[in-house]
Amino acid sequence: MKLKALFPLLMLVMVSGCRAGEAQTPEDTGEMPYGKVGFAFFTPQALPAVVTKALIIDNEKVVSTFRTLDSTQSDPDVVGTWNSRTDDGGIQFNKVRHPPAQMLFCWDSVIDKKTYETRITFSPALREKMSVPTGRDRRGNTAWYKTLLFGLAPEGKVRIWLQNSAGGDNLPVEPVKIITLSGDKLDACKFVPSRIDFNYSIPDGYDQDIKDFIKGKAYPYGSW
Repeated sequence: MKLKALFPLLMLVMVSGCRAGEAQTPEDTGEMPYGKVGFAFFTPQALPAVVTKALIIDNEKVVSTFRTLDSTQSDPDVVGTWNSRTDDGGIQFNKVRHPPAQMLFCWDSVIDKKTYETRITFSPALREKMSVPTGRDRRGNTAWYKTLLFGLAPEGKVRIWLQNSAGGDNLPVEPVKIITLSGDKLDACKFVPSRIDFNYSIPDGYDQDIKDFIKGKAYPYGSW
């Protein structure tokens, strides 16, 4: 199956919950040298969003659906622009056996009062990068790029990095393609219930901490 044919499969799984026959089970495909690949979502300080559902087709064509996800963290050190030292905040649920080939996720932005649908096609080089040791961590263990970080910002902006288990700066990831939809252009995500009650006005309906943060600042409150 070619990558260009995988997004219809993601749509099918998102809507019906079924699994395509060509996709393998995780047990059939082995795993990475360090175990599972983690992924985490975060937002800039005081610009909250919530990821409600995610689907991944990894480069072994295993389809994974995530209805329960780790919380979307707010990074207090991300103000005005991205920070290369954001970490994953701890991962419990967001794990797959192999790096993603394609990904689709739904997320609700409090600031924008919108639901977004983000679709990403990754380069095959991502697996290569995540398969090569980066050195040693503080405990002397082999270090790897084994976690993907997704930054979610106003205007539906999404940025991606690899986190080194040894620490240090995160490595930016440039996908082959990334697109974010909203409004009447939503496809798979229009069937996913929002976890935010959008019955509020902008900006009066924001929580007080958000109002305090954006006071005197211009939307989208940074360069993302």
